[in-house]
Amino acid sequence: MYLESQSIYLSAILVIFLYSTKNSYKEINMSNRLKSEDSPYLQQHKNNPVDWYPWGEEAFLKAKKENKTIFISIGYSSCHWCHVMEEKVFENKECADILNENFVCIKVDREERPDIDKHYQEVYTMLNRRAGGWPTSIFCTPENKPFFAGTYIPSESRESSIEGMGFIELTKLIAEKVSQKDEQLLKSADEIESFLNHKEHPKEATVLKEDFVKNFMLQVKNNYDTLYGGFSVSPKFPHASTLGTLLVIDKLYDDKSAKAMLTNTLLNMKKGGMYDLIDGGFCRYSVDEKWIVPHFEKMLYDNALLCELYTNAYLAYSEESFLNIAKEIADFWQDRMSEDNLFYSASDADSKGEEGTFFIYSYEEVHKLLSDNGYKNVDAILEMLSITKNGNFEGKNIVRFKDDEMPKDFENINSLLRGLRAQREYPFIDKKIQTSWSGMMIKSLFNLGKVDDAYKQRAIKNLDALLSVIYIDGKLYHTTLIHKKPKVEAFLEDYAFLAQALIEAFNATQDELYLIRAQHFANLALEKFYDKGAWKFSIGEFETKAEISDNTYISPVSIMVDVLLSLNSLLEDDKYRHFAFKTLEYSSYELGKRPIVYPYMLRQMLRYLKGDRVIKSSQKKLQANTLKLALLEYPFIQKKVSGDENYMVCGDKSCFAGTNDINEINAIIKKSF
Repeated sequence: MYLESQSIYLSAILVIFLYSTKNSYKEINMSNRLKSEDSPYLQQHKNNPVDWYPWGEEAFLKAKKENKTIFISIGYSSCHWCHVMEEKVFENKECADILNENFVCIKVDREERPDIDKHYQEVYTMLNRRAGGWPTSIFCTPENKPFFAGTYIPSESRESSIEGMGFIELTKLIAEKVSQKDEQLLKSADEIESFLNHKEHPKEATVLKEDFVKNFMLQVKNNYDTLYGGFSVSPKFPHASTLGTLLVIDKLYDDKSAKAMLTNTLLNMKKGGMYDLIDGGFCRYSVDEKWIVPHFEKMLYDNALLCELYTNAYLAYSEESFLNIAKEIADFWQDRMSEDNLFYSASDADSKGEEGTFFIYSYEEVHKLLSDNGYKNVDAILEMLSITKNGNFEGKNIVRFKDDEMPKDFENINSLLRGLRAQREYPFIDKKIQTSWSGMMIKSLFNLGKVDDAYKQRAIKNLDALLSVIYIDGKLYHTTLIHKKPKVEAFLEDYAFLAQALIEAFNATQDELYLIRAQHFANLALEKFYDKGAWKFSIGEFETKAEISDNTYISPVSIMVDVLLSLNSLLEDDKYRHFAFKTLEYSSYELGKRPIVYPYMLRQMLRYLKGDRVIKSSQKKLQANTLKLALLEYPFIQKKVSGDENYMVCGDKSCFAGTNDINEINAIIKKSF
């Protein structure tokens, strides 16, 4: 399929290239329709000279009526290369004139409409035989059949090859061929459309078994960076799901290699660079293997998953610095990235059109700052903070601990460095409230609340606030802006991550209303998105399949398995376990073959095979011993109030042991296998 589709892609472009002619275009001055949109990303483009349309019927009717090519540009507000393409292409008068004369141009916020983005990422992958990215640039026939997919395209051609065509040359060629109704191009678009509509079914199911872990560990070790941690060279992403599964494997099997890979990665990531030592919070990824130079945007989902991971690593290994990182992440998002107890989705990498300027320091300004504030050992401090005259990022400095040890007075030094930043323009903040991402952070706060009750109290407020704005008249929504009504209805990921957060809320508070709501959203997800073991990501305008791989963040399918297994344990209702099993069975062949791609599903498969352990006792005892229960070695624990003052340890169908001594629970659980 991929070889055939690549041939289609090349033939379409070759036809365009071989038959191109020069044309002149008159300038058309039209209003930009994005000014009425809520999306912060679309608002960023409202003053472009390009005559942008939001996604909608108006644009498609115009393209068909006037026989114009459709150009779809997909991005998000904190995307650095999206900003570069805006500056170099969409603000370029010649590019805008060509687009306005010959194309109907549509702007899409991938965070607002992940269903549209998912569809066109599949188009990109099929045509280019590799994963795409953002900005995404899609060209379609007037009937909205895609025939070309790219990412960032510079305005001018970089070389004479087709792959190096710039935006000006490419759009002129495409416009001519579409206006001529070129038969080969239209035929290629039809063939691509047929490939997109082809539904692939998984191979025969494989028996679910713990041996999948051996394959996972082998694949992880083959990708592991033994020096700096992580699972690639560069760019290097945190892979929170993979790291979390290593933690579960260590807990289940006392696997020292899993522990070593996990802890080495966490220690290296927190030294600074990708982790912002000054304000807190992780950036999206590192462009180098040492985690020093980040892509400076901060995303809610990354920080939510890493907050949970560092908390769990602290609970497992008692490394105090892991807890500090988790708290700093939570505090940063609370202090800088929230309003009315609702979480913003992201902050930008750029300030004043340049990447990272808010975050970096010159050697001279820090030297003077410390000297002016009475520090005598300035040179030694600067060395510990990796601040040099030559710098580690374009002649400036990203603060990073040279070794594991921080300066003794780092809290005060940090306050001074934060003061320098306060004089600068803060990067753009996308104030969009997103259900799925907010659910991730709320779950993480409840988890952190096991150590510090203040975070549990925050999480309760955050959860209640979220429900009040995205669940209206019995309908769940995907995203909204504060003080505005939501418009985009929820996708599978919203039901999944919200239900998971509600289950965590129930475990933390034993308020049964949270459990009832989790069950309600799980039931709706099953009704809307489930189909004989497979799951749809979206229904309606774009019916897309939900992937089981953990990509940008954890697959919503795996989260649904998590939710269903939790409901089975807490409600003692076998139908939820049945749906969880059918989902695992449907994906079992791929899971057994390439578990490294599906780490969270592997974790849930182990949970399905080994079973939850439900700790039952009085409300008073469960609340008073939150931390001790969080320190239990077994990774699949649920809690539920009972009338018994003892601690009852229960499995799937029954309680099999009881004790007055909480310190005996670990041993009781071990004996249950």
